[in-house]
Amino acid sequence: MTERLEGKPVAEAIDHATRAAIASRKMGEAPPTLVSVHRDVESPFRFYLRRQEKAAARLGIRFLPQSISAADGPAALLRTVAELNRDPGVHAVLLEHPLPAPYDFLEAVSGLRPEKDVDGVGPLNLGRLVSQRPVHVPPVAQAAVDLALHYQLPIEGEPVAVVGRSETVGLPLALLLLSRAAGRNATVTIAHSRTRDLKSALKQCRTIFSCAGRPGLLNRGLVPEGCAIVDVGLSSVPDPGRPGGSRAVGDADPVSLDGWASALTPVPGGVGPVTVAELMASTVRAWELLRRSGAGE
Repeated sequence: MTERLEGKPVAEAIDHATRAAIASRKMGEAPPTLVSVHRDVESPFRFYLRRQEKAAARLGIRFLPQSISAADGPAALLRTVAELNRDPGVHAVLLEHPLPAPYDFLEAVSGLRPEKDVDGVGPLNLGRLVSQRPVHVPPVAQAAVDLALHYQLPIEGEPVAVVGRSETVGLPLALLLLSRAAGRNATVTIAHSRTRDLKSALKQCRTIFSCAGRPGLLNRGLVPEGCAIVDVGLSSVPDPGRPGGSRAVGDADPVSLDGWASALTPVPGGVGPVTVAELMASTVRAWELLRRSGAGE
Protein backbone atom coordinates (compact mmCIF):
# COMPACT_ATOMS: atom_id res chain seq x y z
CA MET A 1 0.00 0.00 0.00
CA THR A 2 1.13 3.53 -0.76
CA GLU A 3 1.01 5.73 2.34
CA ARG A 4 -0.97 8.94 1.85
CA LEU A 5 0.98 11.87 3.35
CA GLU A 6 -1.69 14.33 4.42
CA GLY A 7 -0.66 17.94 5.03
CA LYS A 8 -3.28 18.68 7.69
CA PRO A 9 -1.40 17.47 10.81
CA VAL A 10 1.76 19.28 9.70
CA ALA A 11 -0.14 22.51 9.08
CA GLU A 12 -1.94 22.24 12.43
CA ALA A 13 1.36 21.99 14.31
CA ILE A 14 2.70 25.10 12.55
CA ASP A 15 -0.56 26.98 13.21
CA HIS A 16 -0.35 26.13 16.90
CA ALA A 17 3.03 27.85 17.18
CA THR A 18 1.75 30.80 15.13
CA ARG A 19 -1.23 31.34 17.46
CA ALA A 20 1.05 31.23 20.50
CA ALA A 21 3.30 33.93 19.00
CA ILE A 22 0.35 36.20 18.19
CA ALA A 23 -1.05 35.71 21.71
CA SER A 24 2.13 37.28 23.09
CA ARG A 25 1.34 40.75 21.71
CA LYS A 26 0.79 43.55 24.15
CA MET A 27 -2.57 45.15 24.88
CA GLY A 28 -3.45 47.60 22.11
CA GLU A 29 -0.65 46.44 19.83
CA ALA A 30 -1.58 46.01 16.17
CA PRO A 31 -1.75 42.40 14.95
CA PRO A 32 0.54 41.06 12.24
CA THR A 33 -0.57 42.45 8.88
CA LEU A 34 -0.14 40.68 5.54
CA VAL A 35 -0.84 42.39 2.21
CA SER A 36 -1.26 40.09 -0.78
CA VAL A 37 -0.74 41.95 -4.07
CA HIS A 38 -2.33 40.34 -7.09
CA ARG A 39 -3.63 41.09 -10.56
CA ASP A 40 -7.36 41.67 -10.89
CA VAL A 41 -7.83 38.66 -13.19
CA GLU A 42 -8.75 35.02 -12.79
CA SER A 43 -5.61 32.94 -12.34
CA PRO A 44 -4.36 29.96 -10.25
CA PHE A 45 -3.20 32.52 -7.67
CA ARG A 46 -6.85 33.27 -6.83
CA PHE A 47 -7.17 29.82 -5.22
CA TYR A 48 -4.10 30.53 -3.09
CA LEU A 49 -5.46 34.00 -2.27
CA ARG A 50 -8.69 32.57 -0.85
CA ARG A 51 -6.75 30.13 1.31
CA GLN A 52 -4.54 32.95 2.61
CA GLU A 53 -7.60 34.97 3.62
CA LYS A 54 -9.25 32.08 5.46
CA ALA A 55 -6.06 31.11 7.30
CA ALA A 56 -5.35 34.70 8.36
CA ALA A 57 -8.87 35.11 9.76
CA ARG A 58 -8.56 31.85 11.67
CA LEU A 59 -5.23 32.80 13.24
CA GLY A 60 -5.84 36.47 14.03
CA ILE A 61 -3.68 37.97 11.28
CA ARG A 62 -4.94 41.07 9.51
CA PHE A 63 -5.16 40.24 5.80
CA LEU A 64 -5.40 42.91 3.10
CA PRO A 65 -5.74 41.76 -0.51
CA GLN A 66 -4.63 44.49 -2.92
CA SER A 67 -5.44 44.13 -6.59
CA ILE A 68 -3.74 45.72 -9.56
CA SER A 69 -5.82 46.15 -12.69
CA ALA A 70 -4.41 45.28 -16.10
CA ALA A 71 -4.70 48.96 -17.04
CA ASP A 72 -2.34 50.00 -14.22
CA GLY A 73 0.78 48.44 -15.73
CA PRO A 74 4.26 47.75 -14.31
CA ALA A 75 4.87 51.29 -13.02
CA ALA A 76 1.80 51.07 -10.78
CA LEU A 77 3.00 47.74 -9.39
CA LEU A 78 6.38 49.22 -8.50
CA ARG A 79 4.70 52.20 -6.79
CA THR A 80 2.43 49.88 -4.80
CA VAL A 81 5.34 47.76 -3.60
CA ALA A 82 7.33 50.87 -2.64
CA GLU A 83 4.40 52.25 -0.63
CA LEU A 84 3.89 48.95 1.20
CA ASN A 85 7.59 48.74 1.93
CA ARG A 86 7.48 52.17 3.62
CA ASP A 87 4.22 51.58 5.51
CA PRO A 88 5.01 50.76 9.18
CA GLY A 89 1.54 49.21 9.57
CA VAL A 90 2.34 46.53 6.97
CA HIS A 91 4.60 43.75 8.24
CA ALA A 92 4.47 41.28 5.35
CA VAL A 93 3.98 41.55 1.61
CA LEU A 94 3.28 38.74 -0.84
CA LEU A 95 3.42 39.41 -4.56
CA GLU A 96 1.68 37.14 -7.07
CA HIS A 97 3.98 35.20 -9.32
CA PRO A 98 4.63 34.34 -12.03
CA LEU A 99 3.64 37.62 -13.65
CA PRO A 100 3.19 38.03 -17.42
CA ALA A 101 5.12 40.54 -19.51
CA PRO A 102 5.53 43.47 -19.32
CA TYR A 103 5.59 43.04 -15.50
CA ASP A 104 9.02 42.37 -14.03
CA PHE A 105 8.53 40.26 -10.91
CA LEU A 106 12.19 40.38 -9.88
CA GLU A 107 12.31 44.16 -10.12
CA ALA A 108 9.11 44.48 -8.08
CA VAL A 109 10.05 42.06 -5.30
CA SER A 110 13.53 43.61 -5.08
CA GLY A 111 11.83 46.73 -3.75
CA LEU A 112 10.90 44.94 -0.52
CA ARG A 113 13.09 44.87 2.56
CA PRO A 114 13.92 41.24 3.39
CA GLU A 115 11.83 41.28 6.59
CA LYS A 116 8.67 42.04 4.59
CA ASP A 117 9.44 39.61 1.77
CA VAL A 118 7.60 36.72 3.42
CA ASP A 119 7.61 34.72 0.19
CA GLY A 120 11.41 34.62 0.51
CA VAL A 121 11.92 35.14 -3.22
CA GLY A 122 13.67 38.51 -3.28
CA PRO A 123 17.38 38.48 -4.14
CA LEU A 124 18.45 39.25 -0.57
CA ASN A 125 16.50 36.35 0.93
CA LEU A 126 17.52 33.91 -1.80
CA GLY A 127 21.13 35.00 -1.44
CA ARG A 128 21.00 34.46 2.30
CA LEU A 129 19.48 31.02 1.73
CA VAL A 130 22.63 30.04 -0.18
CA SER A 131 24.64 30.89 2.94
CA GLN A 132 22.02 29.10 5.09
CA ARG A 133 21.03 32.31 6.90
CA PRO A 134 17.74 33.39 5.28
CA VAL A 135 15.31 35.82 6.86
CA HIS A 136 12.41 34.06 5.11
CA VAL A 137 12.32 30.88 3.03
CA PRO A 138 9.82 30.36 0.16
CA PRO A 139 6.82 28.82 1.99
CA VAL A 140 6.14 26.14 -0.63
CA ALA A 141 9.75 24.90 -0.50
CA GLN A 142 9.72 24.91 3.31
CA ALA A 143 6.35 23.14 3.31
CA ALA A 144 7.71 20.31 1.17
CA VAL A 145 10.61 19.83 3.59
CA ASP A 146 8.26 20.04 6.60
CA LEU A 147 6.14 17.22 5.19
CA ALA A 148 9.15 15.05 4.46
CA LEU A 149 10.57 15.55 7.97
CA HIS A 150 7.19 15.01 9.66
CA TYR A 151 6.73 11.66 7.93
CA GLN A 152 10.42 10.76 8.34
CA LEU A 153 11.04 10.20 4.65
CA PRO A 154 14.56 9.07 3.73
CA ILE A 155 16.55 12.29 3.28
CA GLU A 156 19.52 12.42 5.65
CA GLY A 157 22.57 11.39 3.61
CA GLU A 158 20.30 9.84 0.96
CA PRO A 159 20.03 10.36 -2.81
CA VAL A 160 17.09 12.73 -3.30
CA ALA A 161 15.73 14.35 -6.47
CA VAL A 162 14.09 17.70 -7.10
CA VAL A 163 12.24 17.83 -10.42
CA GLY A 164 12.03 21.52 -11.32
CA ARG A 165 14.49 24.40 -11.07
CA SER A 166 12.49 27.60 -10.65
CA GLU A 167 14.00 30.27 -8.42
CA THR A 168 10.83 30.35 -6.32
CA VAL A 169 10.43 26.60 -5.65
CA GLY A 170 12.88 24.11 -7.16
CA LEU A 171 16.19 25.84 -6.43
CA PRO A 172 15.26 26.94 -2.86
CA LEU A 173 13.99 23.43 -2.16
CA ALA A 174 17.27 21.91 -3.32
CA LEU A 175 19.20 24.32 -1.09
CA LEU A 176 17.05 23.42 1.93
CA LEU A 177 17.64 19.71 1.33
CA LEU A 178 21.39 20.29 0.98
CA SER A 179 21.62 22.28 4.20
CA ARG A 180 23.46 20.98 7.23
CA ALA A 181 20.34 21.17 9.41
CA ALA A 182 19.23 18.05 11.25
CA GLY A 183 17.35 15.59 9.06
CA ARG A 184 18.57 17.10 5.78
CA ASN A 185 22.13 16.74 4.41
CA ALA A 186 20.74 15.04 1.30
CA THR A 187 22.65 14.24 -1.87
CA VAL A 188 20.48 16.17 -4.32
CA THR A 189 19.90 15.61 -8.03
CA ILE A 190 18.12 18.48 -9.81
CA ALA A 191 16.21 17.42 -12.92
CA HIS A 192 14.24 19.67 -15.27
CA SER A 193 12.61 20.00 -18.69
CA ARG A 194 15.95 19.62 -20.49
CA THR A 195 16.95 16.44 -18.65
CA ARG A 196 17.31 13.91 -21.48
CA ASP A 197 16.81 10.74 -19.46
CA LEU A 198 14.66 11.53 -16.44
CA LYS A 199 14.22 7.87 -15.51
CA SER A 200 17.99 7.42 -15.17
CA ALA A 201 18.30 10.65 -13.18
CA LEU A 202 15.74 9.37 -10.67
CA LYS A 203 16.95 5.76 -10.61
CA GLN A 204 18.77 5.80 -7.26
CA CYS A 205 16.55 8.33 -5.47
CA ARG A 206 14.64 7.22 -2.39
CA THR A 207 12.64 10.47 -2.14
CA ILE A 208 11.49 12.62 -5.05
CA PHE A 209 10.19 16.19 -4.80
CA SER A 210 8.39 17.26 -7.96
CA CYS A 211 7.58 20.89 -8.76
CA ALA A 212 7.50 20.74 -12.55
CA GLY A 213 3.83 21.69 -13.00
CA ARG A 214 3.29 18.85 -15.50
CA PRO A 215 0.23 16.69 -14.73
CA GLY A 216 0.93 12.98 -14.65
CA LEU A 217 4.67 13.40 -15.14
CA LEU A 218 5.61 10.85 -12.47
CA ASN A 219 4.35 7.29 -12.93
CA ARG A 220 5.57 3.78 -12.20
CA GLY A 221 7.39 3.62 -15.52
CA LEU A 222 9.57 6.57 -14.53
CA VAL A 223 10.23 6.41 -10.79
CA PRO A 224 11.94 3.61 -8.84
CA GLU A 225 9.72 1.20 -6.96
CA GLY A 226 9.42 2.00 -3.26
CA CYS A 227 10.38 5.65 -3.50
CA ALA A 228 8.49 8.36 -1.61
CA ILE A 229 7.09 11.32 -3.58
CA VAL A 230 6.37 14.81 -2.30
CA ASP A 231 4.20 16.33 -5.02
CA VAL A 232 4.62 20.10 -5.09
CA GLY A 233 3.15 20.47 -8.58
CA LEU A 234 -0.21 22.15 -9.01
CA SER A 235 -2.03 22.29 -12.32
CA SER A 236 -5.62 22.63 -13.44
CA VAL A 237 -7.10 20.07 -15.82
CA PRO A 238 -10.56 20.00 -17.43
CA ASP A 239 -13.23 18.11 -15.50
CA PRO A 240 -16.83 18.74 -16.65
CA GLY A 241 -18.13 17.03 -13.52
CA ARG A 242 -16.58 19.60 -11.15
CA PRO A 243 -17.75 23.16 -10.35
CA GLY A 244 -16.00 25.47 -12.75
CA GLY A 245 -15.26 22.59 -15.11
CA SER A 246 -11.75 21.84 -13.82
CA ARG A 247 -9.87 20.22 -10.96
CA ALA A 248 -6.45 20.58 -9.33
CA VAL A 249 -3.85 17.87 -9.93
CA GLY A 250 -0.17 17.41 -9.16
CA ASP A 251 2.80 16.07 -11.10
CA ALA A 252 2.33 12.51 -9.84
CA ASP A 253 -0.19 10.05 -11.28
CA PRO A 254 -1.76 8.60 -8.11
CA VAL A 255 -3.48 5.73 -9.94
CA SER A 256 -0.28 4.54 -11.60
CA LEU A 257 1.77 4.95 -8.41
CA ASP A 258 -0.68 3.25 -6.04
CA GLY A 259 1.10 0.22 -4.64
CA TRP A 260 4.34 1.19 -6.39
CA ALA A 261 5.49 4.28 -4.47
CA SER A 262 6.00 3.82 -0.72
CA ALA A 263 4.37 7.18 0.04
CA LEU A 264 2.75 10.07 -1.83
CA THR A 265 1.36 13.48 -0.91
CA PRO A 266 -2.15 14.09 -2.30
CA VAL A 267 -3.07 17.07 -4.48
CA PRO A 268 -4.94 18.88 -3.10
CA GLY A 269 -4.44 18.26 0.61
CA GLY A 270 -0.71 17.64 0.79
CA VAL A 271 1.82 20.44 0.38
CA GLY A 272 -0.88 23.12 -0.10
CA PRO A 273 -2.18 23.43 3.49
CA VAL A 274 1.37 23.39 4.84
CA THR A 275 2.39 26.16 2.42
CA VAL A 276 -0.36 28.43 3.73
CA ALA A 277 0.60 27.63 7.34
CA GLU A 278 4.24 28.47 6.57
CA LEU A 279 3.22 31.77 4.96
CA MET A 280 1.29 32.74 8.10
CA ALA A 281 4.27 31.73 10.27
CA SER A 282 6.53 33.91 8.11
CA THR A 283 4.10 36.81 8.51
CA VAL A 284 4.35 36.53 12.29
CA ARG A 285 8.14 36.26 12.05
CA ALA A 286 8.20 39.46 9.98
CA TRP A 287 6.01 41.18 12.58
CA GLU A 288 8.38 40.13 15.36
CA LEU A 289 11.49 41.23 13.44
CA LEU A 290 10.05 44.64 12.63
CA ARG A 291 8.87 45.15 16.22
CA ARG A 292 12.36 44.44 17.52
CA SER A 293 13.94 46.80 14.99
CA GLY A 294 11.45 49.57 15.81
CA ALA A 295 10.25 49.65 12.20
CA GLY A 296 6.81 48.21 12.95
CA GLU A 297 3.69 50.15 13.80
